[in-house]
Amino acid sequence: MTAQPDGEWDAQIRPHLTPYFAYTAAFVLVAAHVAIGLLLKIKSSGVVFQTADQVAMAGLGVVLAGLVLLFARPRLRVGPAGLSVRNVLGDRLVPWADVVDVSFPAGARWARIDLPDDEYIPLMAIQAVDKERAVDAMDTVRNLLSRYRPDLATH
Repeated sequence: MTAQPDGEWDAQIRPHLTPYFAYTAAFVLVAAHVAIGLLLKIKSSGVVFQTADQVAMAGLGVVLAGLVLLFARPRLRVGPAGLSVRNVLGDRLVPWADVVDVSFPAGARWARIDLPDDEYIPLMAIQAVDKERAVDAMDTVRNLLSRYRPDLATH
């Protein structure tokens, strides 16, 4: 897998609404865990809580928020080298020679890159919840697909 500088990509696509949900959920998780940590020593419940327990509760909120923020990472970059897909974990460059199609199956939450032998890679950067933005993103990707893979019959 070779990386390209950002200027060599024809299009970069990211989800629109999901990062907002992720940022909000992360903030709520941290705020709730900090509040619970502060309230641990307010009233005696028969359990002796220490300051370390309060700090651990806040730390747990930060860790959970970090995990939720992974859902703000998805990105698709399209360029001469192929499709660079970054989902929740990992980044993968799919060369044009391996791309059979880019589709958005009915009822699916996100698009996908169809590969040979009925395999596919999900494209979390193009999500159904984004509605018109997802349609525009699919049009952009399909136009670039027709430019770089004219041998494929496009939609």
